[in-house]
Amino acid sequence: MTSQTHPARPSDTATDPAPDEVSRRLRSVDTVPGSDGVLCGPGCDCSDPAAPPAVDTPPALRIRDLSCTYCAARVSGEGHVAYRAVDLDIPARRITALIGPSGCGKTSFLSSLNRLTDLIDGCRVTGRLEIDGVDILAPAHDVVALRRRVGMVFQKPNPFPLSIRRNLELPLREHGVRNRAERAARIEAVLRDVGLWREVEHRLDRSALALSGGQQQRLCIARALVLEPEIVLFDEPCSALDPLSSGVVEDLIASFRERFTVVIVTHNLAQARRIADHTAFFWLVDGAGTLVESGPTAALFDHPHHPLTRAYVDGARG
Repeated sequence: MTSQTHPARPSDTATDPAPDEVSRRLRSVDTVPGSDGVLCGPGCDCSDPAAPPAVDTPPALRIRDLSCTYCAARVSGEGHVAYRAVDLDIPARRITALIGPSGCGKTSFLSSLNRLTDLIDGCRVTGRLEIDGVDILAPAHDVVALRRRVGMVFQKPNPFPLSIRRNLELPLREHGVRNRAERAARIEAVLRDVGLWREVEHRLDRSALALSGGQQQRLCIARALVLEPEIVLFDEPCSALDPLSSGVVEDLIASFRERFTVVIVTHNLAQARRIADHTAFFWLVDGAGTLVESGPTAALFDHPHHPLTRAYVDGARG
């Protein structure tokens, strides 16, 4: 697989709606629909003729009543609720986008999915988070094994200050892959997967920090893939890249459909529409991130149930 440059996409200028316009729109709607006062979500019985029928395939992740709080040891006062009581099913081998304004808990939610939140002092995640029917939040659950199954790619490229080869060997060694030939084969395979092999095959022992920003991000994606995960999490992977590199990385993520389960946080609404099969919209309600609505991407953008969702996605043209 070779990387290609892409012209800047006109729709990429539509990231988050203009703040003033969104604020004006959102002041004109209620934070809850109808008279029942319930936010639309996985249990909503609203009918949407545009939405496709439900599929019986078990979700890759089943999330129930999930909440995340940063306690007073980290945040002054009584603590800060990053997000509260999220119920969401993440479809297997599909791309799910998490959208919403900054500060509504999307990144904290994403980090909970492979328990990176365990590394944050004072962070407490409660609820139930299942993979294959097993609650991965259970204290006895093997977190090292979990992070092999659920990889993570961060907002800014963060290659190790080592050679390109060592960036990929290190996680393999840490997870017990001792055979040199197997490591070499897997490194070549993932570099081909991300379109880097032809660009770096003759300089594998040179510093990864000498790569361009887009190449570094693809190397970080390769580092997540080298452990052969089932689920890959992306936290705004294109936000620190130029438009051409962003297009390459976006197309790469889209190519993962049906190979991996992908969950991506993005502020680029046009990007969510292009690559995501399902989308979940978060908003800040009573000081905590809240899942307002989720569903197939086309239905959520074109026929949202909730007025907050409509106001937010309509602002993509502003």
